[in-house]
Amino acid sequence: MTAVDLTKKDCSRCKKKLLPLTPEQAKEQLAGLHEWSLVDGGHLLTKHFVFSSFKQTMRFVNAVAALAEEQGHHPDMAVSYGNVSVELTTHDVGGLSENDFILAAKIDHIPEE
Repeated sequence: MTAVDLTKKDCSRCKKKLLPLTPEQAKEQLAGLHEWSLVDGGHLLTKHFVFSSFKQTMRFVNAVAALAEEQGHHPDMAVSYGNVSVELTTHDVGGLSENDFILAAKIDHIPEE
């Protein structure tokens, strides 16, 4: 089975009746990402990014914000000088959905300047 390139997909509107991914499904999706981690029993996807300057940090945060608006799926971010922690979950389904993995893959492809 060929892995799907998540960067070529777009986040879809979630339906309240949609079930969250099982821990096993989340682990399968995680295999397609670079250095992301599952936490909270597989209900949260997280990654820490490090930058050499505050200006780079804020460029990244603004790029993630623009991408999130475009995709209609918004992460939680903690920002400090040279550091950004990104957390993804789908509140409407009470856990992870494919949207979280799509957005994570797209975040990983934000160009570094």
